[in-house]
Amino acid sequence: MLRLIFFGTSEFAVPHLDALIKDKDFHVIAVVTQPDKPVGRHAVNTPPPVKTLAIKYRIPVFQPIKLLELKESESFQSLLDPRPDVGVVVAYGKILPQWVLDIPKNGIINVHASILPRHRGPSPIHATIAAGDQVSGVSIMLIDEKMDHGPILATVEEELLPNDTVGELQTRLADLGAKSLAETIKEYLNGTLTPKEQDHSKISYCKILTRENGKIDWNQTASEIERLVRAYDPWPGTWMEIEGKRLKIQKVRVCPNDSSYPIGTRFLWKGRPNIKCGQGTVLELEVVQPEGKKPMSGVEYIRGRGEWLSAIT
Repeated sequence: MLRLIFFGTSEFAVPHLDALIKDKDFHVIAVVTQPDKPVGRHAVNTPPPVKTLAIKYRIPVFQPIKLLELKESESFQSLLDPRPDVGVVVAYGKILPQWVLDIPKNGIINVHASILPRHRGPSPIHATIAAGDQVSGVSIMLIDEKMDHGPILATVEEELLPNDTVGELQTRLADLGAKSLAETIKEYLNGTLTPKEQDHSKISYCKILTRENGKIDWNQTASEIERLVRAYDPWPGTWMEIEGKRLKIQKVRVCPNDSSYPIGTRFLWKGRPNIKCGQGTVLELEVVQPEGKKPMSGVEYIRGRGEWLSAIT
């Protein structure tokens, strides 16, 4: 039985950990995850999804603020004799230093939610949808000292659907990765799978996202904004500001380019709220959410709002 340490935090990581726990060839000796964090309007201290699963199976959980804390943890260090055979990291949220990479005898394997080297970085699923890619997938790779740089063990592709949100695509990619991970690890460890160097001439990067990234720039085309709305659903969300308040934009539709208004103008078309975007394009707001209120249709939102016809920035 292969002894394994798992590093992961988010929902995307859960199916991968679950698959390894249920595979009789693996023994997950420890789970390392991010500390609990306050969530929601009432800031309720909430454990990461990976921690919840690990506790269910009575696997030791470690939540260091800094990974150096693991060096000083007697309970963690006691699990390293004998050395674990391999480590796995899926959506952990921190870069692993070399001394962590050196803990398992056969290194650490990562599941990344893109076809590397495209969309290296912390938000590959968001970047895939925002860029208008037709194909995404997961890459299972060996980690080295550089971000998403190591050689590839396996890739599994997944076609994007026209209305995919990041939440929907993430669910499918997590299932794909979980189904491939265990067998890929075993093939690598028994020598039947050879790591393949990435084509570093085709690199693209994505960034850490914040809520501020969701502010819509109406100079972009309607198609670009429509993709961004789906790419940032459910997080970090897209928004615009009206009368000093944020209006969340949850669903939009690209309309025919028949508006002569300046970019950023709000106007009604057949009773529906539209906004003029870049390159002569137009976007209809189908579902929005005003501050402090529930989501509603765009038509419901503008009902009785006489100021809708105006320029915005």
